[in-house]
Amino acid sequence: MATYDQIRDDVQENHGRYVQNCWIAHAKEQNGLPVKAAHNRQSKDRRVEPCLGDVKPLIEATMPRFGMIR
Repeated sequence: MATYDQIRDDVQENHGRYVQNCWIAHAKEQNGLPVKAAHNRQSKDRRVEPCLGDVKPLIEATMPRFGMIR
């Protein structure tokens, strides 16, 4: 599985957009992929910064290149 740095770099190279780790984690979670609990996460039930609607497709476009989803 790809690291957050690899996903972030791939999105930056292919789409010219910077993405935050919390957005990547949210997109992974929504696609049924395992995520670890962040040390600074305030609540397990709610995200302070959920993935932006226009960023999620960019992250999801990167996931198949790393074999994370089909």
